[in-house]
Amino acid sequence: MDILVVGGGGREHAIVRKLAQSEKTGKLYCIPGNAGIANDAVCPRPDLKATDILQIVGFAVENKIDFAVVAPDGPLVLGMADAFREKGIPVFGPGKAAAAIEGSKVFSKGIMQKYGIPTARYKTFTDAGEAERYIEESGTYPVVIKADGLALGKGVVIANDLGLAKAAVRSMMEEKIFGESGREIVVEEFLTGPEVTVLAFCDGKTIVPMVSSMDHKRAFDGNLGPNTGGMGTIAPNPHYTPETAKLCMDTIFIPTIEAMRRENRPFKGCLYFGLMLTADGPKVIEYNCRFGDPEAQVVLELLDTDLLEIMLAVAGEKLDALPIRWKNGAAACIVAASGGYPGKYETGLAISGLLRDGQVNGATVYHAGTKRDDGGFVTGGGRVLGVTAQAKTLAEALDIAYRAIGEICFEGMFHRTDIGRY
Repeated sequence: MDILVVGGGGREHAIVRKLAQSEKTGKLYCIPGNAGIANDAVCPRPDLKATDILQIVGFAVENKIDFAVVAPDGPLVLGMADAFREKGIPVFGPGKAAAAIEGSKVFSKGIMQKYGIPTARYKTFTDAGEAERYIEESGTYPVVIKADGLALGKGVVIANDLGLAKAAVRSMMEEKIFGESGREIVVEEFLTGPEVTVLAFCDGKTIVPMVSSMDHKRAFDGNLGPNTGGMGTIAPNPHYTPETAKLCMDTIFIPTIEAMRRENRPFKGCLYFGLMLTADGPKVIEYNCRFGDPEAQVVLELLDTDLLEIMLAVAGEKLDALPIRWKNGAAACIVAASGGYPGKYETGLAISGLLRDGQVNGATVYHAGTKRDDGGFVTGGGRVLGVTAQAKTLAEALDIAYRAIGEICFEGMFHRTDIGRY
């Protein structure tokens, strides 16, 4: 089968690598891709954005693509999966109606409230003054302020006092730092407890959770600094016990997939559950409509079943007939980031220590933001590389990943040194 993967980050590199292992995979394309992905797939249109629906779907039709995988949130929320299906091309990824579970936090909170899915108490606002008065009258801190729409993983502010809360409201609603995504906001209670990410394969009727993982969002050691798209991950999450998994399945996972089906928005793809294990039980922090990044890198390292077979089963609504196996052991991913990220940073900086086969001292290096220049790799984004290792134990996986990242260098590069400790 000839396959097209849409996207150009570390998540997409991990997906491409896994699909390449399938005996059913023929030609493998990725648009736009990146310099590392180009070693594992053909990247015919690096000039396009992942949201260029007409051009990408047109490429798929012209090149007789047999199966498409839409990986990022942007094109999913805009309806790219629907566009593929309208052209008769099977696709892994939810349609626009189902992708609203990530595309609108107001929608997702409403779904949870309507169907009794445990989450933080909240209120929504379209007026900045009303939001500020509500926060001031509540007087409880920290308080969480979320932009309604997509914001590259940066649309959430945890404010420790009224001044910071008001500043967050104004920046989202009046200064529009996230554009129209901040036209409406959610103000919700701050939950405490261990955080867990669980990705799940869904075919609209059946849901199969994957290995749990733990993301590290803060930029610096000690969980300090601004929120990022993710500085590293481990899998499985040590806080996620079999008892907790059963509770989540009964109270969150199945109710969510059933809620989407009842709302005539059947979810077919990868559904991301961001969870908080509170003293009152597991609660949903957020949903995403796709694989997380860098969660995908560690979870797919541990997948022992053909990913293409799973994706085909999802597209054909036959997930219940496919047993999915996982490797024993653990996986870890350490992100190498550009100096200044998640704020302003330079690009075009030469990267040393990378090999063409993507392996460094026993670790796999997934490219997130790289380009080619004079035959070598240069930086092309904030999160540049995801150095990922799998081993029998988490300690071993972390040791391999950290030794490997020590071999890689570019000007201004930084990474957290405490992944797996929080």
